[in-house]
Formats: sequence, C-alpha cells, structure tokens
Amino acid sequence: MKTNNVEIDVIENMIYVIRGQKVMLDSDLAMLYGVETKRLKEQVKRNIKRFPIDFMFELSFEEAANLRSQIATSRLGLVNLRSQNVTSNLEHGGSRYFPYVFTEQGVAMLSSVLKSDRAIQVNISIMRTFTKLRQMMYTHKELREKIESMEKKYDKQFHVVFAALKRLFGHPEKPKNKIGFHQK
Repeated sequence: MKTNNVEIDVIENMIYVIRGQKVMLDSDLAMLYGVETKRLKEQVKRNIKRFPIDFMFELSFEEAANLRSQIATSRLGLVNLRSQNVTSNLEHGGSRYFPYVFTEQGVAMLSSVLKSDRAIQVNISIMRTFTKLRQMMYTHKELREKIESMEKKYDKQFHVVFAALKRLFGHPEKPKNKIGFHQK
C-alpha cells in the first residue's frame, strides 16, 4: 500500500518493540522526513517538554546493541551507518549518544516540531501504519479466541483441523510420549 509517497510496508519494517512498546528510531524518522538525524534531535531538544518518557527515550548500550543486530539481519542497507555502528563507535571513541526512539505518541508530537509539508505527509502515513498494526493484532486475537471456542463446542471429529490451526497461531501441541525402547 502506498500513501503520499511513503509506503506503509516500508514504515512497518521500521517499527520495533523495545521495553514493551512499539517504537521508531530517530534515524529512520529523520530519513523519512528528509532531514539529518542531528537536526531532528536538535528540534526535539529545543521542545523537550513535548516529549515525556512515554513519548521518547534514549536507548541503553544493551538495547542499542540488540537493535543493531536486529537491523543488520532484517534490513541490510536501509539504515544509516551511524545507527548500525552505535556500539562500535562507542568502543572506538566515537559518539557517546545512543539513538532516541519514539512511541506512536512521540511520532505524533514530532508533527508539531517539524513543520514541513513532507513531515505532515510522513506523519499521516506513520499514524496509518500504527493503526493498521493495531487492527492486525486485534484481528488475530479475535480469530484465535473464535477457534478456541469452536474447539470446545465441537467434539473430537475436528481434532486434526484444530491442531493444525493451533500450530498456525503458535499454540504448539503437547509432545507425545515415544513408543518403544529408549536408551539413556
């Protein structure tokens, strides 16, 4: 799906779960907005009262290292080198600052700080992406609950079908005891 020159699929790949929250990296947002990461951070710092801890936070060394490995395996070449090398820069005397990450509310607040037409369009696309992800999570939960209630309602004749559906939704079957002679 494409919305105002920003593809929702691209944005989905820029959303991570850190500290139990869906967040976006400052460098990814800067790339989408068409500004340098440094400039984005400057605007945020000038308006820091608009960004409480539940809107934006700085990653710890461990979080940055974990995120770096996730990015390297999932999106080679799509993230600027500063965020990919965050841990190596620190070890070699480079930048002492870790990336900021923004929650959905923090991204929305960025629209009041970055006032270009591009920033407005990008924010609209990002908000649509977060909404789409919420809807997908709700739909999967609802579907799983319906399947479980059907399983209780119907007898053993559909056991194979329900077992296959459980595997699809991440409910592994209990391991069966092996038959025969086993050596320890």
